Amino acid sequence: MQILSKAVVAASLLALGGTAIALPAQAETREETAARYGVRASVLDISLSPSGDKIAFIAPGPQHSEVLNVIDLSADASVKTIAGNTEIKADMTQCEWATESRLVCKVWLMSQNDTGLLLPFDRLFSVNDDGSDFQILTERRSSSALSYRQNGGDIVALDVATEDGHILMTREYVKEFSTGTRLANEKEGLGVDLVDVVTGSRFALESPDEEATRFIADQTGRVRLKVRSLADDRGILSGERTYMYRTDDSDGWKRLKGITIDGKTISDFRPVAVDSTTNVAFGFVTRDGFDALAEVTLDGSAKGRMLLARDDVDVDRLIRIGRQRRVVGASYATEKREVEYFDEELKVLASGLSQALPDTPLINIVGASADENRLLIVASSDTQPGTSYLFDKKTKSLEPLLAIRDYLVDRTMGAMTSITYPASDGTSIPGYLTLPPGKEAVGLPAIVLPHGGPSARDEWGFDWIVQFFVARGYAVLQPNYRGSSGYGEAWYGRNGFKAWDVAIGDVNDAGRWLVRQGIADPERLAIAGWSYGGYAALQSQVLDPELFKAVVAIAPVTDLKYLREDARGYTNARVVSRFVGEGPHIDAGSPLRHAEKFSSPVALFHGTLDLNVDVRHSRAMARELRKAGKQVSYSEYEDLQHNLSDSKVRTEMLLEIDAFLTKALGG
Repeated sequence: MQILSKAVVAASLLALGGTAIALPAQAETREETAARYGVRASVLDISLSPSGDKIAFIAPGPQHSEVLNVIDLSADASVKTIAGNTEIKADMTQCEWATESRLVCKVWLMSQNDTGLLLPFDRLFSVNDDGSDFQILTERRSSSALSYRQNGGDIVALDVATEDGHILMTREYVKEFSTGTRLANEKEGLGVDLVDVVTGSRFALESPDEEATRFIADQTGRVRLKVRSLADDRGILSGERTYMYRTDDSDGWKRLKGITIDGKTISDFRPVAVDSTTNVAFGFVTRDGFDALAEVTLDGSAKGRMLLARDDVDVDRLIRIGRQRRVVGASYATEKREVEYFDEELKVLASGLSQALPDTPLINIVGASADENRLLIVASSDTQPGTSYLFDKKTKSLEPLLAIRDYLVDRTMGAMTSITYPASDGTSIPGYLTLPPGKEAVGLPAIVLPHGGPSARDEWGFDWIVQFFVARGYAVLQPNYRGSSGYGEAWYGRNGFKAWDVAIGDVNDAGRWLVRQGIADPERLAIAGWSYGGYAALQSQVLDPELFKAVVAIAPVTDLKYLREDARGYTNARVVSRFVGEGPHIDAGSPLRHAEKFSSPVALFHGTLDLNVDVRHSRAMARELRKAGKQVSYSEYEDLQHNLSDSKVRTEMLLEIDAFLTKALGG
């Protein structure tokens, strides 16, 4: 990984124009193509120091490893590796600057207890920007603890008024064995500590609350909101939440209730941030069946106003920048993701950059210096995996830093086009069609690629697996079937499991549309998906076994009863059970129980430490298909989790999928 350039791209926004140069694809083997797209992103996480002079970023090492790098822009701007992770069961996921010379990072790891139950853990550590003085910040587990401390802490505030070199982080309290001692901890739940990032010393700032799941601070580092998830006496969550707040002049907690928005009483305000200057909480509400953004005063009156609402899609993201996570806007996705900035300066800046840079990219502000004069920006599009830039407000200069995917900077990608197609009942289904560059959209081999979730949606932007298929000559259609989120309550319906027949019907209709339009050769039409998308790929055979000529399912749900059973050892068991539901759809909507209906060959892929979808789903599906005399291949990856976050494994998987499709679709 090398910094792209130290040269300033432009002296002002007026000079930021550029032309995208389409480089001819060099002849390469299928192995080389799979390696290009299978390798993980070159930048997995990136952060800007308080001065704006230093960049820290996490990059993938060989296979499953990660390395932490630092770039000092005020010096030689070289990339220096200061730390790394080589444990296959763990991922270094996030690093932020606590001070100008010290970083705080999170590692997420998976383990198993004596019964084989998968247990996720995370841990925080701090380190100097030269790699020295490594310090674990998560409180160590006592030998007398009665249970595991899975939650290693979340950063609540990076900057705390009058406390330089300290952060606020959550702390999970675990009861201890008390026989023969008076010093055993009897407290339980989640609290907040003030932690010295150099020494690791800590001071308990917020007492533990057994039902607390999150604390939210304002810009000054004062904790103002507490989210409580209600549970029974066994700790099983009900799915209901209550929200507590503090006024600006009191440390006492009050229940946030009796809320009115623009004079109307509401009951579903879900706060996610606090602005101390205006003394309000920002949160999401439901208006006319769509998620919207509102603000509510924290002065005790609980009065608020709507900030942003749509009547076609959900407003689903809050835009925040800087070390204080200042709220500057909100966003929603129509055909493309749109940002509504409340900050006029940022609105003008983002619009100017988007128009000036090649391919009119999406502009994401991912970091800022303490004074917000320097901004860390990532620009990306459907055909551009992304580039990070440093923008200086004073000089209006834009400096390119790092390519988000090094191995794809010279590639010509397929453009993603927003389309709609009719479902069998006449409903217009939105989706995205990506075609191989330079190919006429006639008689192509094609893949329908339903998204995971199902409480998710596809959006316009770069997708590595889509672009791999396109590079191999396939047209790819990504349907946002009914059951997808982002389009309001009516579109989401009863969700993609309870109403599987509607969701899978929409997915199959995507394939039929490709054929009717002449885009797809009906004999070379396949379906592929990951997680729920893998479920949809398999279940498509139950509805219409002749439509798709090949099925690829990565980490798929295969049995709805399994899905409910697999949650029994966890606190969200009741929530999962309610989501999946009970009734005839459990049998009818489980592809595992209908292996005899399959007519097309199936390729399955799964990691053994998958917390989202247990590996037994794919193992059982492969077994039942073989028993039914069907064509099936199954690849299993030891110690990998749901996202198969390993460059070597992803490359091997893409090669297997490519060979499988080539054989199944006749070349």
